[in-house]
Amino acid sequence: MSEHILIFDTTLRDGEQCPGASMNIREKLEVARQLARLRVDIIEAGFPIASDGDFEAVKAIAAEVQGPRIAGLARCVDKDIDRAAEAVKPAGDRARIHVFLATSAIHREHKLKMGAERNPQTQRGRREARAQLLQGRGVFTRGRIAHRTGVLGRGDACGH
Repeated sequence: MSEHILIFDTTLRDGEQCPGASMNIREKLEVARQLARLRVDIIEAGFPIASDGDFEAVKAIAAEVQGPRIAGLARCVDKDIDRAAEAVKPAGDRARIHVFLATSAIHREHKLKMGAERNPQTQRGRREARAQLLQGRGVFTRGRIAHRTGVLGRGDACGH
């Protein structure tokens, strides 16, 4: 069995986490076009729920950049998943949603206000991601790719 390695580039989202590394839409499109020229398989174009500017940048990249799959980042929360789905929609069958859930106890307790009990909003987010996957959208999760088979593998952010 031959293996195929997919290049998943997070420059447009994670790269902006560095102080002073902010890009406008024109600059993000330029970087995305260069990534496409490099034949990157998947571009994580941004976190559409974070701001209107990020949403518009992801949407523009999804509409204008050809070749790579275009992913929008979303927490396992309905509003994030909906916003990401709307932003990547122009990419058609190349559209992807990369979902995540923070796992550190400090993050869960203080930022997400989750105790030991499960957050029902997270469960809804997980169901939504699975539903979109089964509809053929494809959902990327941190660490692995959930293929169009409808199976989220062990260790996936929103899988079991």
